[in-house]
Amino acid sequence: MNAPSSTYGLSSQARNLHWLLSSLVEEVPGVRSVAVVSSDGLMLLSSDARHTAAPAGPTTQDGPKGSTADLATIVSGLGSLTLGAAKLMDGGSVKQTVVAMDEGSLFVMAISDGSLLGVHATPDCDMAVVAYHMALFVGRAGHVLTPELRSELRRSLESAQ
Repeated sequence: MNAPSSTYGLSSQARNLHWLLSSLVEEVPGVRSVAVVSSDGLMLLSSDARHTAAPAGPTTQDGPKGSTADLATIVSGLGSLTLGAAKLMDGGSVKQTVVAMDEGSLFVMAISDGSLLGVHATPDCDMAVVAYHMALFVGRAGHVLTPELRSELRRSLESAQ
């Protein structure tokens, strides 16, 4: 898969993260939308073409209320809630949160330094497959998601809007 032309000008690490996100959306059955959120709740990457330079897999109406901006907000809030619960219960760090609903599933996984990967999937998705591919993304993205790269991704999102 080639990097989309709108990722030119980005660092190779930023282009690689865009590619990883596109692969997650396009290759994992049941994935509707994906968002990567920084520790301060700002969206860094998204499967929504309006919010990222990466090619969109599913259409924007497939995500919550039609936007990965909404998914990013939900992921950030859920991440904060589970982190607070883990502290209250002396449970250590939160590695993954899964919300199974009648009409879909929401997965949230810690990446690094408080950043989160959120995936909204269909109700018939294979949860183990989605979680496995999320773990692969986290393993590949976690060591490169530096403060500098987060700033670059944030700037690219702002300039795309």
